[in-house]
Amino acid sequence: MGKIITIVGNSGVGKTTLAHALCQVGPFITGVEPPLGERPFQALTVVEPSRYALANQVDFLLLRAEQERALRDDPIHGVIDGGLDLDFHGFTRLFHHRGYLDEVEFSLLARLHGNLRQLLGPPDLILHLTAPLAVIAERYARRGRTLEIAQQDDLALMDRFIAEWLVGVTDTPVIAIDASADDLYEPQALAALATRIA
Repeated sequence: MGKIITIVGNSGVGKTTLAHALCQVGPFITGVEPPLGERPFQALTVVEPSRYALANQVDFLLLRAEQERALRDDPIHGVIDGGLDLDFHGFTRLFHHRGYLDEVEFSLLARLHGNLRQLLGPPDLILHLTAPLAVIAERYARRGRTLEIAQQDDLALMDRFIAEWLVGVTDTPVIAIDASADDLYEPQALAALATRIA
């Protein structure tokens, strides 16, 4: 049974890039964010967020739980881009704040997340990627995804929601990583990080 390492941080900070890079240098397998448009409610939520946000979040929370369970069954350590907790504490909270989810819907998703996390157990390690908002905003704009529910204006809120969640994490070690410079992805730095977390 491998351990679960989740990479969390704001949209555009470099979670997917780091997950793929770690799998190239270390004994890791990955569960990454699915390709854009692959999830059944994602595109619909962009067009009609108040109508489809609940279904979209149920789908993503279940997907993340399924990814985690599959990675736990593998003897190799799993690296997850975002994951169950970020989808709830970041995106679900954001959608609630924006009015896409009402109180009853948000409470339902909180129950779903809580039960899934209890059944799965906590991740073994959280890597929290940080960078100044200006750097994140530039990367967010540069990545040029055609399908984005969270917008560039949401980045400051996402930073706040992630920070509030991580302050309360007591059952999993959290390593903060400054992702503001691209030297994080240089071979020597990646090898050192892979050794540290393996």
